[in-house]
Amino acid sequence: MFSLLGVPSQVLFGQLLLGLINGSFYALLSLGLAVIFGMLNVVNMAHGALYMVGAFVAWLLLTYAGVGYWGALVLAPIAVGLVGLVLERTMLRRLYKVDHLYGLLLTFGLALIFEGAFRHQYGVSGQPYPIPDLLKGGQNLGFMFLPNYRGWVIVASLVVCFGTWFAIERTKLGAYLRAATENPTLVQAFGINVPVMVSLTYGFGVALAGLAGVLAAPIYQVSPLMGSNLIIIVFAVVVIGGMGSIMGAIVTGLGLGLLEGLTKVFYPEASNIVVFVIMAIVLLIKPAGLFGRER
Repeated sequence: MFSLLGVPSQVLFGQLLLGLINGSFYALLSLGLAVIFGMLNVVNMAHGALYMVGAFVAWLLLTYAGVGYWGALVLAPIAVGLVGLVLERTMLRRLYKVDHLYGLLLTFGLALIFEGAFRHQYGVSGQPYPIPDLLKGGQNLGFMFLPNYRGWVIVASLVVCFGTWFAIERTKLGAYLRAATENPTLVQAFGINVPVMVSLTYGFGVALAGLAGVLAAPIYQVSPLMGSNLIIIVFAVVVIGGMGSIMGAIVTGLGLGLLEGLTKVFYPEASNIVVFVIMAIVLLIKPAGLFGRER
């Protein structure tokens, strides 16, 4: 076993794995935020609460309906996406033509309502969610031990993130979406129902948060506070990557997770603030973010 600057390799790679796990959630959540902001120009403060709702839907399906992890992986994002569709149709749609601040305040209020309702019903102690049998155990890689479930989370997050990037940046549907944000009247003239496309985009963005919640449930306890604990860092990731940048959200989320893991090894005291220090530096040098475009 080798060591780097006096740090044993198992400790180093263990923290890098934890950083990559956190980075996977940062990437998945910031991806949803970037899709919503990039396509709808809405700063969705309810994103963390909907991530929590996704985890709770998985837990409720298991507890009351006997639906296991694999079923929840499909049903919970659909349920959260449907909640998103209702919110967009009934509330957010009225705010598209006004200042971003109104959408931010509305979604912040919704986040408080969701969190308060679940906290009132289930308390703050958290509910355990079992790892599926197929993904129990782990692999000894020689230099570290890799739990199967954590490896699955990393792979699943990467597949979803890059699949979403490909769909938005490289397909005809993605071209319609991007065109609808720039010139909705023209796109509507081609026979495309722009309001429905906008609703589905918001639903898809929050469904990504629900999916992240299901993936997180076996790692972290299912708690009403799990969204609020994460959302501030996720917003910092989006700002660093560039508001609305899909690739920026993915690369920055994974990169900052790894950097956070390294910081815990070499300077643990700074691990909670390193993301915000980098955000301040990036905003000073490139206000639009690393991958963002000046508007």
